[in-house]
Amino acid sequence: MPEISNPQLAWALIFVSGALEIAFASSVQLSAGFTRWLPSFLALIFGALSVYIMSLSLKVIPIGTAYAVWGGIGAVGTVVVGMLVFGESASMLRLLCIALIVVGVIGLQLTGSR
Repeated sequence: MPEISNPQLAWALIFVSGALEIAFASSVQLSAGFTRWLPSFLALIFGALSVYIMSLSLKVIPIGTAYAVWGGIGAVGTVVVGMLVFGESASMLRLLCIALIVVGVIGLQLTGSR
């Protein structure tokens, strides 16, 4: 496993792994209950890469902060993809909740150093 000691690189890895988490969740949706082989395969690859890349940042970023930011990126990104691609509701209450998650993720990133 590569050694990560630079905080900026560690945060970049968290954001890359969060993007992969969005790709994972979207692939799960497209897999139709894992009955379509390509989206199913991609879901497994994206999920594994997402967790692996997130784990690389844990030498620099505390696990609680890293996991919360990773999960927040995945959750917000997946909701946005759901609204834009899969026709899910974009109600004001839903958008407000997404904004609260974004504020929390930013707060954790700003206070996330050891």
